[in-house]
Amino acid sequence: MPLIQTIAPENATGELAKIYKVIETMRGSVGNNAQLFSISPELLRQQMDFIKYYMNHPTLSMPLLAAIRIMVSSGEECQFCIDYNTGMLINMAGWTFDQVTAMRKDPKSANLPEREIAMLLLAIKAIRIAHSVNADDLDTLREMGWSDGDIFDAVNHATRMLATDIIFNTFKIENNNIL
Repeated sequence: MPLIQTIAPENATGELAKIYKVIETMRGSVGNNAQLFSISPELLRQQMDFIKYYMNHPTLSMPLLAAIRIMVSSGEECQFCIDYNTGMLINMAGWTFDQVTAMRKDPKSANLPEREIAMLLLAIKAIRIAHSVNADDLDTLREMGWSDGDIFDAVNHATRMLATDIIFNTFKIENNNIL
């Protein structure tokens, strides 16, 4: 049970009930991750908008984004997010559990095209040692065909994941994920 009071789907009313209905339609159920945000329906709505934006991103692939989330969550030891995104890579992108494990040990071995590995490495660098990111890092990505908008979006995705991990770890979200 999380350290803060959450609202179960059967007890939701008003705006929260509407958001839960959208989540249930999309995912089949309202997970603990959404319920943790239930005490602030506006933040839950913002989180949903954030997710929708990246679900339809024109250049950042689902496997790249899930890999970014796993690597961020690995650093924060957020098992809920690691398991959730591992499940996505296995069930939706065809990765094996061994491929995810190998990536977590060495992100350069990620089952991604070379240019996506380069973007993954920059996103990791940005959240771990942001002051060390330099113009050469960005030039390398640009030479690989990434736009500044793509680079910004990938780093934004990583930093928002970091914030989510902190929230989940702080309030002790229960892991109800199934791989």
